[in-house]
Amino acid sequence: MRRGNRALPLRDVPAPVMSARIDDLLARMTWDEKIGQLQIVFRPNPDDAAALVRRGVGSTFWPPSAAATNALQRVAVEETRLGIPLLVGLDVIHGQRTIAPIPLSQAATFDPDLVRELARLAATEARSGGVTWTFSPMADVSRDPRWGRVSEGFGEDPWLTSLLVAAMVRGYQGDDLSSPDAIVATAKHFVGYGAGEGGRDYNSADLSERALRTVHLPPFEAAVRAGAASVMAAFTSVSGIPMHAHRRLLTDVLKREWGFDGVVVGDAEGVANLVPHGVAENLADAVRQAYAAG
Repeated sequence: MRRGNRALPLRDVPAPVMSARIDDLLARMTWDEKIGQLQIVFRPNPDDAAALVRRGVGSTFWPPSAAATNALQRVAVEETRLGIPLLVGLDVIHGQRTIAPIPLSQAATFDPDLVRELARLAATEARSGGVTWTFSPMADVSRDPRWGRVSEGFGEDPWLTSLLVAAMVRGYQGDDLSSPDAIVATAKHFVGYGAGEGGRDYNSADLSERALRTVHLPPFEAAVRAGAASVMAAFTSVSGIPMHAHRRLLTDVLKREWGFDGVVVGDAEGVANLVPHGVAENLADAVRQAYAAG
């Protein structure tokens, strides 16, 4: 953005001006460009990544280095019709270069301020390497020690988990997402991922409405209230409906009830997995169901 002959940092652009710019950009985008912005490329080699970015892919995951990320950003900004920068994602879970204790250990401190400061440091270090989007914090409440991802969350208590999830979101995103040391936080895995039967990953979660409302949903609502710009759908099926196709929870609860207006992202192959799950006929049907769900 520019004012006269002076470059204007994005964080100094008035909200109405930015909103008008976004509306204008959307109006000029083709369907292919809009669809491209919804795609994430997972750890491609540099040549393939550059070719995909030229075709309009909007984000990448697991960047190999800051130099490679900067090269891809130049392709996105200088070699595409609209020059939209990439979102660059990474699992920044408990630190980037400076490694903090795992989230479960952070929970043992009962100290939201410390959790926020650790996330702030992780965001600063990740952003220096070109990362703009983390798939963290994990807001799943876990009460079965057999589950292999217990260490990524804050434990068994929904109240403590809610406090620390909100603190981590604020640490990652800071006061302004356009700041050069802020990254997008993603509350995951919405919802019930930590409640899989038998402690098995990817398993079904048979949850009553009371269990959802009192145990599993509150940490995600806390993330939304803290300003989380992204929420990840879970591999779980809740009451027989896969979360990547669960309109009641993704749209009615997350978006309409809580007012979430950020990005809902699928977990790795979560949309495609609707086919072997038996609820989608093929990949095109899976994509249709996922978008319809929210």
